Amino acid sequence: MCGKTGAIDMKPMQSVFAQRFNELADSFNTMIPFKQDHHSGYETSPYALAGDWKRWATSAQSLIRASYGESAPHYVNFVNAFRRCEQAEGNDKVVMELRGVFLAAKDDFDGGYVFNVDLRVSGEVFGDFVTLANQAMSEGHKDVAAVLACAALEDALKRYAVAQGLDASDLGMEDNVNLLKAQGLVGGSMKSLLATMPKIRNAAMHAQWDKIGAPDVASVIGFVEQFLLTKFDEA
Repeated sequence: MCGKTGAIDMKPMQSVFAQRFNELADSFNTMIPFKQDHHSGYETSPYALAGDWKRWATSAQSLIRASYGESAPHYVNFVNAFRRCEQAEGNDKVVMELRGVFLAAKDDFDGGYVFNVDLRVSGEVFGDFVTLANQAMSEGHKDVAAVLACAALEDALKRYAVAQGLDASDLGMEDNVNLLKAQGLVGGSMKSLLATMPKIRNAAMHAQWDKIGAPDVASVIGFVEQFLLTKFDEA
């Protein structure tokens, strides 16, 4: 999974991101046809229910931010379109505009025009991976959530070890965990929980989905969140 630089191998991550773009493109279609009220013969403009389009848009926004960064036109335009949707109360034309911005981001990603995805995987965006993993879990995509959470955890552990002056750049996750434990850099309940992580990571990265349950994925997500809160600021 990790090369000599200690960074996440982006080929699996590119695949996970591409899968998530496809899932969200498909899930948008479940909102169509849009709703329409009939009052005394008067027909309102078609609209999307707030709970539907906002849930979809929140997931899409997180994915675009993780893929492109906050300064990219794709992200800026999506945020602006999101605001217009709120102001228009889900009017169908404005929601379709939001979808258009998402599809533009998807097209560029699928076409290989995102040149800095590897640069996005750093400490400042681990939270994005956790958010994406949580959203994937909530939508029933356990396997996607497992890959995202395990990738974030593995890279965070390695970066933390290197920041503490340890030679961890060539270590696999299990060896890195043992090194952190031996140096006393993790302890207590965190130490016990961390011991279970390599097994889950190995199953996720080798697509052994039958060996990973939803509670396993939830434990990885929770551990990453706790690790970032209690350790990463020290790195």
